[in-house]
Amino acid sequence: MIEVKNLKMYFGGIHAVDDVSLTIQTGRITGLIGPNGAGKSTLFNVIAGHYKPTSGQVLLDGEDITGLPPHELFAKGMLRTFQIAHEFSTLTVRENLMMVPPRQTGESLLGAWLQPARVKAEEEEVRAKANDVISFLEIGHVADELAGNLSGGQKKLLELGRTMMTDAKIVFLDEVGAGVNRTLLNTLGDAIIRLNQERGYTFCMVEHDMDFIGRLCDPVIVMAEGHVLAQGSAQEVMANEQVIEAYLGRGLKNK
Repeated sequence: MIEVKNLKMYFGGIHAVDDVSLTIQTGRITGLIGPNGAGKSTLFNVIAGHYKPTSGQVLLDGEDITGLPPHELFAKGMLRTFQIAHEFSTLTVRENLMMVPPRQTGESLLGAWLQPARVKAEEEEVRAKANDVISFLEIGHVADELAGNLSGGQKKLLELGRTMMTDAKIVFLDEVGAGVNRTLLNTLGDAIIRLNQERGYTFCMVEHDMDFIGRLCDPVIVMAEGHVLAQGSAQEVMANEQVIEAYLGRGLKNK
């Protein structure tokens, strides 16, 4: 689904992403790991349209999407979540979900005035979809709670739920486990697996929790110093000497 070709992202003399080529296959949950400063988040930001690369290409289903802004990629079915959740804190969980679908007639002042029946029908349809998401994620107990009052893990579930409110081809998850307790992390993991297996979602995730990566991801891509260092199953990359050295350092590895 995603093909990255010879991608480079330089910030002055810093080569954050340096000639990276990789693929993200349709229907898989691909993990992207590496030590701090490896270039993972920068690569995410380039693919997702937040940065225009210094050079190289990003293809989505064979279409060149290099440098397209996030709102255009959203329309093409590419979504991402963030390490720090970006909820509308003064809206309820259900209202946060209902905000997602684009091109709603009620967003236009003229549409709201001149087509009230259509606005009402669309709102009922969107509400039904939001209720389906709430049920799928088993968050009915907080459906009418203000999003700003949720715990960190609940906010991550809400972010995942918002990706379900539109026709997503691929979802990029940026440290979905950061700051989430183990119980909610297991719930998040269950939801991601179900979305992948039951609804055909393709995921790519940056994550530091190796147990979480090992449970969800195949393949796993390892980055270090702006390059792709290794790729394979979670077990294979965790046993790779170069990966161990990148994470622990040469001195620690030999102790």
